[in-house]
Amino acid sequence: MPHRAPPFSLDKIGVNAVRFSSGVPIPSITDSSTDPYARTRIPKEAQVEGLQFWPQEKGTYPGLVLLHEWWGLNSQIKDLATHLACEGYAVLLPNLYVRQGGMVTANAEVAAALMSRIKESELLQDINSCCEFLNTRDHVKRNVHGVIGFGMGGSLAIRFACQRKRLRAAVAFYGKMVTPPTVLKELQCPLLYHRPGADEWVIAEEVEQLRQTAKDYEKQVEIRTYEDAPHAFYNETRKDTYRPEAALAAWEATVAFLNDCFKEK
Repeated sequence: MPHRAPPFSLDKIGVNAVRFSSGVPIPSITDSSTDPYARTRIPKEAQVEGLQFWPQEKGTYPGLVLLHEWWGLNSQIKDLATHLACEGYAVLLPNLYVRQGGMVTANAEVAAALMSRIKESELLQDINSCCEFLNTRDHVKRNVHGVIGFGMGGSLAIRFACQRKRLRAAVAFYGKMVTPPTVLKELQCPLLYHRPGADEWVIAEEVEQLRQTAKDYEKQVEIRTYEDAPHAFYNETRKDTYRPEAALAAWEATVAFLNDCFKEK
């Protein structure tokens, strides 16, 4: 977690649960308030469920969609969402396992089974709907959005950044490279990739492929390597893999990267 004081303190951050339809237009707050059946109508579409965090000081903020690891929407990722909100972002944290009942686990075998059941196309649609949901919020700057993900979420962050053209920034912590590599040709925004030097999930060849493909297509991809850090070095609840110095360096680099990407143009 950051050593310096962020723009907003923890007691200034609001949080509430959200639920909206995936893959269809999102009604604005005004639309919902004037629709007498909005709360009771049963939607036909799949639903995105999650939490939003934002600074409660009046204003408009860039939006961030935060994508969790294969463990599910647990307390560690919620804490991270809060700290990102303290940096001045409106953060939307979707539950990527909502189609699997919204499960959360600390068991690697269960997590692997959950991740194996997801359909990338469905989750990319959900993440895109998260951006459209942010566009209906009065406290979020319209189409000034980024995506940040960890592990499984990091892989999705890279893939989503190659899909949504109106994205300002993407950050991936130890996510897998997109396949086929030619997908990276569609990357529209700068990408910051945090690579653990001792990662056994994302091998060095994949990272080198990301580096070379980005160079071939002249894409803005920055790869930061933490030499002796293992996979999940940022997760402070995993005592076997957590590396506080690397985590702090990655956090500061992420904040600086996002601030630069979200500068007024």
